[in-house]
Amino acid sequence: MPTGTPATPARIDTSKAHPARVYDWLLGGKDNYPVDEAVGEKLPPEARDAARQNRQFMHRAAAWLAGQGFDQFLDIGTGIPTEPNLHQIVQRVVPSAKVVYTDNDPIVLRHAEALLISSPEGATDYVQADVRDPGDIVRHARGVLDFDRPVALSLIALLHFLPDDQDPLGIVAELRAALPSGSHLVLSHAASDLHSELAEQVTAEYARAGIRLGFRTRAEVARFFDGLDLVEPGLVTAPEWYRTGPAPAAEDSGIYAGVARVP
Repeated sequence: MPTGTPATPARIDTSKAHPARVYDWLLGGKDNYPVDEAVGEKLPPEARDAARQNRQFMHRAAAWLAGQGFDQFLDIGTGIPTEPNLHQIVQRVVPSAKVVYTDNDPIVLRHAEALLISSPEGATDYVQADVRDPGDIVRHARGVLDFDRPVALSLIALLHFLPDDQDPLGIVAELRAALPSGSHLVLSHAASDLHSELAEQVTAEYARAGIRLGFRTRAEVARFFDGLDLVEPGLVTAPEWYRTGPAPAAEDSGIYAGVARVP
């Protein structure tokens, strides 16, 4: 069941592109504005592949965790609802699962009712918040999730929107510190060292729209998992990560992805 009703959305600034709305455009969604479409159209075609690969990785990782019995999920950087959403995936396996969604774009709040349609046995909640205030997110999530039991923390295609001067390592460390033993971190991140020319092009186009990016090397992405136990197959490209069922189709990718357990 839903745990609350979204508040009145804040004013949406349609004069500036927003990552969540550009991502929606890349996925073929309709909840974006001309300013977001303008950014998306200037990106290389591989950007659409990356958005799809991110989404498919999230589906596989969430389904696997639910299959392992996980019934608590904290998804930060949710983005505009695109079915199937995380709660729909996990509640197919664990109907009593609870999911807390977080994003900082008012347009996501406008569509949050779609995220609050839970199974009768489970619960969903949505909070408009910024990952740069992890303490606020955790405080809200504690109202729905039991942090004395394992929680799956999902950071999909989020951290490359935090350049190093915004301390992404510190932010993830604070979020991880709230997780009990047995929790899992699910993370995907754009690579700077797989297709460097494309990465530079994407970074430049976003910068022209006032959006700073911090693509990272594999070694730099691996630091987010320091001290955790990486689940096989480890830190790989998004299409290479799977645990059950048929292997995804082999394809080129500029996205790193991994899942790790909190000891």
